[in-house]
Amino acid sequence: MMFWRVLLQMLRGGRGRLAVALVALVSGAAVISALLNIELDVSSKLRQEFRTLGANLVVAPRQAQVNTTLNVSFAPLSSGSAALMNEDVVLEQLKAVQSLEVSAAPFLYIVARSDAKQLVVVGTWLDQAPKLSPSWKVEGETAVVARDDPRHALIGRSVASQLHLAPDSELVLNYLGREAHLTVAGVVDSGSSEDNQIFVNLPVAQRLANLEGQIGLAQLNVGGSSGNVSDVASKLASALPDYDVRPIPQVTATEGALLEHLRLLIFSMVALILVLTSLCVLATMAALAIERREDVGLMKALGGSISRVVRFFLAEVGMLGAAGGAIGCFTGLVLSKWLGHRVFEATISVRWEIIPITIFLMISVALAGAWPLRMLGNVKPSAIFRGE
Repeated sequence: MMFWRVLLQMLRGGRGRLAVALVALVSGAAVISALLNIELDVSSKLRQEFRTLGANLVVAPRQAQVNTTLNVSFAPLSSGSAALMNEDVVLEQLKAVQSLEVSAAPFLYIVARSDAKQLVVVGTWLDQAPKLSPSWKVEGETAVVARDDPRHALIGRSVASQLHLAPDSELVLNYLGREAHLTVAGVVDSGSSEDNQIFVNLPVAQRLANLEGQIGLAQLNVGGSSGNVSDVASKLASALPDYDVRPIPQVTATEGALLEHLRLLIFSMVALILVLTSLCVLATMAALAIERREDVGLMKALGGSISRVVRFFLAEVGMLGAAGGAIGCFTGLVLSKWLGHRVFEATISVRWEIIPITIFLMISVALAGAWPLRMLGNVKPSAIFRGE
């Protein structure tokens, strides 16, 4: 009880100096918590935005010429002779890496005929393809097609215009004498080459081309940082040594560079603010140490040990850092939401893990700034009583 009473008196006695240090700690904590909250939330939002660019990793036969652009396109089969991959081998590895952060689907491209017109038919998983091409806008009440549905297809906007088709229309595909009778489930409007294609579930394309168990390539959309993309690529490359596993550089390089530069900028500013806050606290504590010489001399004369004296000052500084960190943290979270609207024109979500991090940093800064108080341990009561 006596410890806390003395501590309270110390806080009251030095409230002028301590108020200056508290303002510095609150200001530093506010800016740091705002920057950290923006960094965590904006990085998460940027990763989500990059996922809308589509596939960022491709598995293909070594002989295939991969066009590593944002809209990945491959030469379709017109005669049944091309480099292909074993479906079971590839899909086993895709399932091993597939998760909430990874979307994947196999693809088989062929050129079939419908109404005397040659059209590119894409066999894939129609329940996964939209995740790899988020720019798709699909019209039709039955546009969601199950992976094992052999009766429905999605057609591109240009194909619908050429063949005069609409949702629920009948579609007949012909490939080297084999036919597939399908119903149009929806019309795809992507604004890219996919508008000129017909999408069917993979088994339909395989039966039509007489290529059961074969696929042309696999595309993956790997969420997270570019390092996560590299990790998934390395795992697949080790598990599939006979095939090429290639990241799409336009997506992964852009994402990695932008996130890295953003993180470097924010953490550099946080480090600078920590240093400046420490210097401000240091200057305040140096002045406070000079004022406290008489108090320390009196406590020593009354039998107080230097360890007890040090505990008083450390507790005082620690409480100051915790109070400054808590007040500044909540101020910074409000500041981050305001900056999100004014600078990024986006809503910044509150990341609650910032609170303990900011309070810990401010306590550390306060303790580091209290270094001048070490000189109080050398105070001699006799010198104080003599007025020296």
